[in-house]
Amino acid sequence: MNWIGKDTFGGPAPAQKRKDRPDPPAWRLEWVVAARRPHHLEVSPDGRMVTFTLDESDLGSNLWSLDPETGAVSQLTTDRPPAPFWEDTPGVVSTDGAMLAYESDGWIKVTPVGGGVARSLVKGSGPVWLADGRLLVGVDHPRSQTATDLPSVTEVTRLTILDPADPWPAPLSPPTADVIAAEAARAAASVAAVRFPPEDRNRSDVVVIDVESGETIEVAGAPGAHSHGPAWSPDGATIAYVSEASGWYEVHLAASTGGRDRQLTGDEADFGSLMWSPDGSQILATRTRRGRTDLVTVDPVTGRSEVVATGGVWSDPAYLADGRIVAIYEDHRTPARIEVFDPARRVVFDPAPVAVRAAPHVSPVEVTFRSGGLEIHGFLFVPPGASGDQRMPVVVYPHGGPTSHYGDEWDGHAQYFVDKGYGWLAINFRGSTSYGRTFERAAHGLWGVADTADCLAAADHLAKLEWVDPDRIAIFGASYGSYLALSSLVSDPEHRFACGIAKYGDCDILTSWAQGDRGGSEDLERQMGHPGVTRMAYLAGSPIHGIDQIARPLLVAHGEQDRRVHPHQSEELVKELGRLGKTFEYVTYPTEGHGLLRREPHLDFYRRLERFLDWYLL
Repeated sequence: MNWIGKDTFGGPAPAQKRKDRPDPPAWRLEWVVAARRPHHLEVSPDGRMVTFTLDESDLGSNLWSLDPETGAVSQLTTDRPPAPFWEDTPGVVSTDGAMLAYESDGWIKVTPVGGGVARSLVKGSGPVWLADGRLLVGVDHPRSQTATDLPSVTEVTRLTILDPADPWPAPLSPPTADVIAAEAARAAASVAAVRFPPEDRNRSDVVVIDVESGETIEVAGAPGAHSHGPAWSPDGATIAYVSEASGWYEVHLAASTGGRDRQLTGDEADFGSLMWSPDGSQILATRTRRGRTDLVTVDPVTGRSEVVATGGVWSDPAYLADGRIVAIYEDHRTPARIEVFDPARRVVFDPAPVAVRAAPHVSPVEVTFRSGGLEIHGFLFVPPGASGDQRMPVVVYPHGGPTSHYGDEWDGHAQYFVDKGYGWLAINFRGSTSYGRTFERAAHGLWGVADTADCLAAADHLAKLEWVDPDRIAIFGASYGSYLALSSLVSDPEHRFACGIAKYGDCDILTSWAQGDRGGSEDLERQMGHPGVTRMAYLAGSPIHGIDQIARPLLVAHGEQDRRVHPHQSEELVKELGRLGKTFEYVTYPTEGHGLLRREPHLDFYRRLERFLDWYLL
């Protein structure tokens, strides 16, 4: 199969493989792409079976079951295509334990847990089982509009209810706001859901909906603040959720009938993945601060947090039937794996290749530096042998999102390049999560300007380190990180970076707003406003208007099936690079979307990246 589409360059000959740069001594890219990642862990209603999604490159992102006692796993689905973990979705087991509902290629499907033929029910998202065997499903629907509505608000996700035996969805929520089901009550009477008012992109509310009448009670909500992640108490009287109203995503409690709410925690951290213990005596949660995620329990009376295990990064914790905890763990030297507390930690599923487990890993050093009056935090991987006598090249790596962060998680690509002799600085620029709401929103209205300054400040910080060669600093990013890499080359008259790499990123956020999928356009509006109102901010944040300022080589890569950042963005960029006589390389991958997920495109890109860095950081 031909994995490569466009493959062109401008300027001198493309980067050549250097004869004096051998493969790294202890790592291989093939190991990195072979490292399977479990995520979206769920526990069945009876607490006896674990389901999770497993990324397997060309084989797709299918659902598996796990016996937490023996560690035995079984593959439950075979029809789910590859998906990036940040967009993938979990499977949910019915209350009687017989059926699994899941998303595949935009369809809601059900399949017997014990094996059998999957059935497609409806185009939709986010299935939630009710106790009576019906399903709640989100279905996209045209929104009722008025003449004063902004034109992009044309569609909402409506909550619908259906019987798998007769899957005709009946609307449950009105066509005026996005509503996503979160958790059904123990009985089939009501569901806790999250509502996204279209008039306030920076608001989400927790609501309770009666599944028969559609009557909706607002449990929690405030202008300009997100509340989400509702979890029912065992007695059905209380809903725990997280809200950023205080400046962090703290745990709150509210009466399920509405009218009573209180902030439970005050840890100045972002809580998530809430789940009540079976007896209601504690709430299991993750707690994230400065890129590290602990596993904790919260006392629902006092609000006191108890650390079960520190991060690294813990995700998707849940209680088993007997009260034990199961969760996914990873850190910079541990690929994602599933662990159970018995009460000591016990690994029950570890899909990492033996070669990866045995390979030497470099632990990052936490660094901070100032930029525009803010403290910027990052993780710096220092290559072995770095010293003032042997100055090394370094790659600055801004993450994607931008509403995300680079945490203490396994990054095989960073380990590969560090083993090769590169430093690697992963920065959490302004706009990143896990540093509080003020920091997270510090780039609202200032995309490509304020956060680009943080990337340039990262290069300045590196240039002061005795083991860093200031003339051999590169910048590489994917998605929003790609956008920042390009913006940094455009907005830097000092030319701090020797080269840049832009992997499926924007170059013109105004045209990207029009070209991208619904999620991408709405995220732009959430942080930059509607372009009909804030057009000048969109123009200021679009590096396409300053391509003439680029003085360094640029590697551009894009998947031709990308719907989040349309490949038109790279086409627009490359056309302007060629017109101006700039030095660039450009490659596209016909099978790939927003994420290079299949083995051969993945390997091809990172081999190109290696060759490009080796050549231009000579």
